[in-house]
Amino acid sequence: MIRGVVIMKKILGFMSFIIMTSILFACSENSEKWDEIQEKGTIVAGTSGTLIAASTYDDEENLTGYDVEVMREVAKRLDLDVKFEILGIDSMLPAIESGRIDVAVNDIEVTDKRKKQFAFSEPYKYSYTTMVVRKDDNSGIESLEDLEGKRAGGGATTIFSQIAEHFGAEVVTYGNAPNEAYLRDVHNGNTDVIVNDYFLSKFGVGAFPDFDIHLHPDLKFHPTKQAVVMDKDAQKLQQEINKVIAEMREDGTLTELATQFYQEDASQKPEEDIEEIEGLDL
Repeated sequence: MIRGVVIMKKILGFMSFIIMTSILFACSENSEKWDEIQEKGTIVAGTSGTLIAASTYDDEENLTGYDVEVMREVAKRLDLDVKFEILGIDSMLPAIESGRIDVAVNDIEVTDKRKKQFAFSEPYKYSYTTMVVRKDDNSGIESLEDLEGKRAGGGATTIFSQIAEHFGAEVVTYGNAPNEAYLRDVHNGNTDVIVNDYFLSKFGVGAFPDFDIHLHPDLKFHPTKQAVVMDKDAQKLQQEINKVIAEMREDGTLTELATQFYQEDASQKPEEDIEEIEGLDL
């Protein structure tokens, strides 16, 4: 009996050792990315440089925009330098997985499917989805169902392209092309529509007043939230970034930057009634 108790205690002790070792290993793994970034003193952020108001170049060829300046402020408050790596949207998330970049900031939407592969910060932007169409006839689109058979310009892996395809559109994909390429194609009839973020679409259309395009006057759907994306296991980095974003929300920095670039407070949830899309696996 005593021998059995002794054996049981040894087994329990060994199991406790294994559990504690696993916990310590997990904690070490979760903080590894943060430790690495701190040691370098620099965080590498992927962005496209092609999104008007979000990630773009000013007249003096300086990289700027809401997402860029949010990331600059985050890095500053974490006592880090930030290096921006210019990438196409379709290569941004793979670049996180490969370790080429530490985070991505490019108006990237938080979705349940993406959360299975990546970690996200708290949102720094809230928005919804709309369409850029031709002015004269809304490109023949008066409902989401009218996307069937239309040609939609977009990135191959974006949520917006998934929505277009879900409703039967043919998606015409681009590389890391500027907004002008997408918008001109709608204007000249090479494509019919761009399904995209409201704020980005608004400023894209506004930048090219000679094009025969506008925001669809009636369609507002698929509410969204955008955040900093990082490796799934980078939990310590996620915590540190979340602390800073919470500070920036509380002290008004997010509102100030959003208003500067979007002329509206994109850091707050929209008050409009936005249509949810059913049956879309995002």
